Amino acid sequence: MTATKVADIQDVCADQADDRQIDVVALGIVTAAILLFVATGSEVGPAVVRSILERGPGPDNFILNAFLLNIAIIIFGWSRYRQLCDEIKLRKRAERQARLLAETDPLTGYLNRRSFNTGVAKLLADNQVEDRAVVLMMIDLDNFKQINDYNGHKTGDLLLQECARRISASLPQQAVIGRIGGDEFAVALAFDTGRDEFLDQVAESLVDRMSRPIAIDTLLLEVTASVGLARSDLLGIDDELPDARTLLERADIAMYHAKRRGRNSYYWFEAQMADEMRFRSEIEHGIRQGIPRQEFVPFYEQQIELQTGKLIGFEMLARWDSPKFGIVAPDLFIPIAEEIGAIADLSESVISQALEDAKTWDDHLTLSVNISPMQLRDPWFAQKLIKLLIEAKFPPHRLEIEITESCLHQNIAQVRSLITSLKNQGIKVSLDDFGTGYSSLAQLRSLPFDRIKIDRSFVSSLVDNKDSAAIVNAIAQLGKGLDMPITAEGIENGAVLERLMEFGSITGQGYYYGRPQPAREVSEWLGGIELIANRQFLESELPQLRRGAVQDLPTAQADTQDTPVDPAIKPAKRA
Repeated sequence: MTATKVADIQDVCADQADDRQIDVVALGIVTAAILLFVATGSEVGPAVVRSILERGPGPDNFILNAFLLNIAIIIFGWSRYRQLCDEIKLRKRAERQARLLAETDPLTGYLNRRSFNTGVAKLLADNQVEDRAVVLMMIDLDNFKQINDYNGHKTGDLLLQECARRISASLPQQAVIGRIGGDEFAVALAFDTGRDEFLDQVAESLVDRMSRPIAIDTLLLEVTASVGLARSDLLGIDDELPDARTLLERADIAMYHAKRRGRNSYYWFEAQMADEMRFRSEIEHGIRQGIPRQEFVPFYEQQIELQTGKLIGFEMLARWDSPKFGIVAPDLFIPIAEEIGAIADLSESVISQALEDAKTWDDHLTLSVNISPMQLRDPWFAQKLIKLLIEAKFPPHRLEIEITESCLHQNIAQVRSLITSLKNQGIKVSLDDFGTGYSSLAQLRSLPFDRIKIDRSFVSSLVDNKDSAAIVNAIAQLGKGLDMPITAEGIENGAVLERLMEFGSITGQGYYYGRPQPAREVSEWLGGIELIANRQFLESELPQLRRGAVQDLPTAQADTQDTPVDPAIKPAKRA
């Protein structure tokens, strides 16, 4: 039995006890009226009988009137007594309902955040003995938001109720359970400190039970859970035993650790996790503050026609020029920006800057930009992008949007509509990271992509791995058959370039042609190329000259641009 149900029964019993106390008082009044009725009736009754039998005078008028009045008082008093009892019951029921609404979650019947913390505090106080402790579990549903958005709130509520039942079924009866957020649950459980394996069994059972498909109406939904655990008997950050709030924070940190490690799992809190969370909190704050300050800037990577060495355009890659951390790679801040809902503003800011930069390039050079899967869920994304083009006065035919292959599995109808809208405006659309998302050829044929980009994991291992070579060759032949251009990412050395050139007409990009550079250095480099071209060098010499121009850029700066910030390393101060 959960703590909520126990509390409800106790409240009902207390209310019934209060009602009985009130009943005794009211009953005493009614009893006194009845005794008075009996007393007057003993005078009136015999006189009435004698009068009927004509054996004597009838009752005195005064006594008779008092007797009748007493009857009326009893009837009125009894009626009022019943009304009073009904009013008391209604009031008690309303008070009970108000208390339940204030202390519990109406959807699942579990405790809410405030009452859960109170329950945990009581559990900690009751188990402050040598061989007893309390474990707190934070449970978060991994993909609930997507299911709720795609299927509606009614389906989402039914899913939450089923998940709540599964949580209860996975726990001992004495567990205190609360719903403390939209898709977050918390559990507190007292245990014997010598039975650590018991807690792992409970957590494993919970994760396994939550991962099973859930049938709602005609839908078969799959949702998993990330679970974080913290114990009250193991010291972590400080030297004092944690209270309810601290224990909840530690379990929350462990839960986020489980999410970052792949989800559908559980992790125990460890002290270093708190350092990671503090660092993440700094990153989140920096992202929110940095977007309006335009700290997120575009860097550009060359795209080359391999057979001729001709520069055909640049891919824009976002970098964070943080005052605290320096140049931060997107691998660190993009996932966090997506989680906190800031990716759309960040992307629009960087794209706007890139369009202004690209306007100064030669008209034949294109600009490629990556789009987050989160942005594809926005039905107004195409209109927002067109607005940016209009504001920058940038020709749509020079812009290419890159959509990752994994996006095709989320909402194919919405992706098709988005691609059609963009192409109607003259914008080109390419399929990025092809070969990693398991998209079908039917989808590739039905979606009007302009280009296929081979994932760098296949290209970089092209020389040493025959399987990678076979995959790259197959994609190149597929592009030739579909009359669709192919771009290879991750060209890092001349051996890879030579092998790629065997597969026909392909464009490519990678560190072999130089690392991504900021707008100013790209403009200077392009100006150098124009000077070289004006001096009428042979076209066959231009690729080597272009590479030489890039290689002459400061290498120390280039080497740090794609290096993620390590939270264990204190960042150096920048001038």
